[in-house]
Amino acid sequence: MDTPASPLPAKGPQPVEIALLASVFVVAACGLVYELSAAALSSYLLGDSVLQFSTIIGTYLFAMGVGSWLSRYFERQLPAHFLRIELMVALIGGALPAILFLANAYVPGAFRLLLYGLVMVVGTLVGLEIPLVMRILKRNIVLKNLVSQVLTFDYLGALAVSVAFPLVLVPQLGMIRTGLLFGFMNAAVAVWALWLFRHELRRIGAHAMACFLSLAVLLGGFIGADHITTLAEDKFYQDHIVFSATSPYQRIVVTRGLLGHRLFLNGNLQFAERDEYRYHEALVHPVMAAQGAPKKVAVLGGGDGMAVREILKYPSVESVTLVELDPNMTQLFTAHETLARLNGHSLSSPKVKIINTDAFQWLQQPGDTYDVIVVDFPDPTNFAIGKLYTNSFYALLEKRLSASGYAVIQTTSPLVARKSFWTVATTIESVGLTATPYHAHVPSFGEWGYIIASRRPYRMPDALPAGLRFLSPATLPLMFDFPLDMARVPTEVNRLSNQILVTTYEQEWGKVMAH
Repeated sequence: MDTPASPLPAKGPQPVEIALLASVFVVAACGLVYELSAAALSSYLLGDSVLQFSTIIGTYLFAMGVGSWLSRYFERQLPAHFLRIELMVALIGGALPAILFLANAYVPGAFRLLLYGLVMVVGTLVGLEIPLVMRILKRNIVLKNLVSQVLTFDYLGALAVSVAFPLVLVPQLGMIRTGLLFGFMNAAVAVWALWLFRHELRRIGAHAMACFLSLAVLLGGFIGADHITTLAEDKFYQDHIVFSATSPYQRIVVTRGLLGHRLFLNGNLQFAERDEYRYHEALVHPVMAAQGAPKKVAVLGGGDGMAVREILKYPSVESVTLVELDPNMTQLFTAHETLARLNGHSLSSPKVKIINTDAFQWLQQPGDTYDVIVVDFPDPTNFAIGKLYTNSFYALLEKRLSASGYAVIQTTSPLVARKSFWTVATTIESVGLTATPYHAHVPSFGEWGYIIASRRPYRMPDALPAGLRFLSPATLPLMFDFPLDMARVPTEVNRLSNQILVTTYEQEWGKVMAH
C-alpha cells in the first residue's frame, strides 16, 4: 500500500522530503511553460490573443482536473508511476512547441486539432504529478503540513516561470529551445526519482534506460533547435530566411526570394521589397504634401523605417519622432546593412528620434503637437493591437495634432475587410475628427486602405516630391474614389470596452483564409 508507515512529525525534514518538494517546484515551473508555450504559439499563428489564451488555459486546467481525478486509480508502485509520468511529460511537453511549429508549416489544416490534443495530453499528465507526489510524501509528513508545503512550492514554481517566460526565456532561447529545456528539467526530475527510490523500483535497469533515452532525445532537440525552426519556417515562408528573432512582443522573420526581401511579424506579411514603395508612398505623401510645409512629424509603429524614408523627402521636416514598441525592430532596420539600405538609412538620420515604448502610453503623456502623424500599426488581429484602433486612442491622437495637422492611419483592405475598414472611419469621426478615406493597389496585399484624420477638411495637394515611383498629382484623386463593392457600410464605434473591430476583422479575413 502507499501508506506503510505512520507520520513522523517529530523529525526534521528528510532528504526524500526535501528532494520531492524541490521536484514540485520544478514540476510546476515546467507545467506552466508548456501551457504558456501553447497559448503563445496559438496567438502567434491564429491571432486574437485573448481568445487563444483563454481557450488554451481553460483546456489545460480542465485536463489537469482530469489527471487529478485519474490519479485515484494509481494505487501501488507510486514512485514508478511518478517516474514514467515525468518522462512522458518531458517528451511530449518539451517537444510541444517544435511539433506545433512543424505542424503549422506542413499540415496547417490539422494545427488546431493537434494543438488542443497536445494540450489535453500534457495537461492530463501534469494533473497526475502533484497528487502522486503528495501521496508519496504522505508517508512522512502530516496532512496539514503536506498540503501547505506542496502548494507553496507549486505556486513558487509558477511565479518564477510566469516572470521569466516573457522576459528571459523566449527572448534569449526562443520558443522551441525553451520547451526542450524544461522538458529536460522534467526528465531530470525523473532521474532524481530513480535515484531516490532505487530500492523500491522494480526493473530499475529499464527505468534507467528510459531516462537516458529521454534525456538524449531532449538534449539532441535542444542542440538542433535552430535546424527545426529553419525547417518549419522555410516551408511556411517558402523563401530563404535571412533573419529571424523572437522578442517579448512578436516573432520577426525577414526572407529573401523572387519578391526580394519580405518582413513578417507573427507570420503576417508587413512588406515585400518589390512593391513596398506603393504602400509607403500612398501612406505618407497624401498627408505630407497636403499639409504644405510640415516641420514636426511623428510615426507610430513603422519600425522598419520605410515611412520615415518617405517623410525625409520633404526639406521642411526638422524632426521625426518614431514611436515603436519593439526595440528589436528599430535595431534591426538600423544596423542590418541590407535592411537599412531598403529604408535609405533613414533611422540613422540626425533628424530622427526613436522612442521604444507603447504608442498608447506615449500619447497619454504630455508632449509636443505634430504637423503630421503617420500611424502604421499592424492590422487589428488581437486585442493588444485593437486598442490602437479605438476611440480612446484617436481622442489622444487628436490632442497631439497641430491646428492644421493631418494624421493618416493604415486601415486594412476595404475590399476584403470592408466592414472593418469603415469601422475605423466611424471610430475616428466619433471623437470629432474628419475622416477622409482612400485606397491603393499593392500587389502583395491587394486593394489596401488608409484614412486621413484631421480637424479641417482634407485638401488635395497640387504637387508631390520629385522621384516618386507610384504617386503623381494626376492619379492621386483616383485613390479617393470608392467603387460600389468598397463603398461605405454602417458600422459601430470601436471602443476599449467592446473591441468590436478585432471580432469583425477576424470574421472577414477568416472567410478569405478558409477559401
